[in-house]
Amino acid sequence: MSESPPTTTQIDRFRERADEFIRDLDDEFYSHYAGLKPTLDVEEVYQAYDDLTSLESAQSMHGAPTEIWRFACEGYLGNLTREHQARAARVEAELEATVDGQTIPYRMLRVAMANEPDRAKREEIERVRVALMDERLNPIYLEAHAIDRDAVRALEAPNYYELYLRFGFRLPELADECRALLDETERLWEREGDRLFRSRLGIGLDEARPWDVARLFRAPELDELYPSDKMLPALERTLSDLGIDLHAQPNVHLDLESRPSKSPRAFCAPIEVPGKVMLVIQPVGGKDDWEALFHEAGHTEHYANTSAELPMEARRLGDMAVTEGWAALFERLVTEPAWLNRRLDVGRPEALAHEGAATALYFARRYSAKLLYEIEFFQTEDPKTMRPRYFELLSDALKIPVNAESYLDDIDGSFYVIGYLRSWAFEAQLREFLRSELGDAWFARREAGNLLRELWSLGQGPTADELLADVTGAKLEMASVADRIREGLGA
Repeated sequence: MSESPPTTTQIDRFRERADEFIRDLDDEFYSHYAGLKPTLDVEEVYQAYDDLTSLESAQSMHGAPTEIWRFACEGYLGNLTREHQARAARVEAELEATVDGQTIPYRMLRVAMANEPDRAKREEIERVRVALMDERLNPIYLEAHAIDRDAVRALEAPNYYELYLRFGFRLPELADECRALLDETERLWEREGDRLFRSRLGIGLDEARPWDVARLFRAPELDELYPSDKMLPALERTLSDLGIDLHAQPNVHLDLESRPSKSPRAFCAPIEVPGKVMLVIQPVGGKDDWEALFHEAGHTEHYANTSAELPMEARRLGDMAVTEGWAALFERLVTEPAWLNRRLDVGRPEALAHEGAATALYFARRYSAKLLYEIEFFQTEDPKTMRPRYFELLSDALKIPVNAESYLDDIDGSFYVIGYLRSWAFEAQLREFLRSELGDAWFARREAGNLLRELWSLGQGPTADELLADVTGAKLEMASVADRIREGLGA
């Protein structure tokens, strides 16, 4: 590392270039994953900013604010594997599978599985998808991981896990909280998971397999309760109640069009913060679409209302649990009884809240196990040995035998898993505060909208822990996630 810390001038120059780099990278990711261009040309973007992504740059920013140093290190690692990012995206976009004579793009296989009522055909779709992933994508992931493993040592860290400890990630403490959550909710999931699978698919939890999960959460029987033509108007009216006119925001752009090569994973691309924010979903149908739209709307409003006066790291970087928390706050409205009574004529809001809580329990347990897995993964010399460990940890958490082949594909970089986990605690505790101050229908109060815009304007400067403490006086705790779920389940 550099022996002397960078000067203010060096840091300011790095901020300016980093802002431009993220803008161009997000624009590239948006264009490709929205299905607007066939290739992901990240290599060209990295080449244009090679002054930011060298080892020397990462070393020179040691001593700068932590978020800037972390970004410099991640830029260095990303630059080394940029070819692998582009290759993986190209393979995903070009791959096709033939199932029962029907040709399906690789990226649409999960969507096809979710929309397939025939269980045997779902199994065949999943078998083909997993085989393609293992054969065509896992070799690319393994190559990239080997490069990352060797490169972190140049950053004077023994492995990726230790590097993120130096960035201030509280991984051991969060892992302990996740183990406690898994222990405390195991019997609850066995009961509620079994009930959910039986009610929607007619099979018990012990019979469920990976090809059933996408269908479970697609929940076509709820399509009539969540009609597509009411989805965007419901979002518009929800925002309007908070004092936000979605269509009067020139910096917000909605991309809801279905395209064959569009990623099935909804996303928000904050190309300029706050100047140009793209909200992107691939419509699948029903409740899934509603949750995806509201989740990404939370991200979108956060970035669109971030103050332009903040430094780059507070607008672009920071604690990802903050923006994921705002996304969760909006997403969970879709199964909130008070919101349902106001926005949809569903007739049984408590039943939908119960099912929503069971779904939240599935994901809380899944991501808790994912964190435990990733902590082990990033300390292991040979990642191929982690294949059975992935199967063991995730299958035990979900009580469903997962695909061992997903042991590489199921990892998000930069320990982003903790952004989701901590965001759910942030959402649970902030929601409880809003209800106590403004009532169950807090989402229909202008006072809530004023508070949200004030907090959004801070970008990601404060951490989720700091925001929660400032607003509510509470400490961020994973136990609140289980409490939120138990309330929804009436347990």
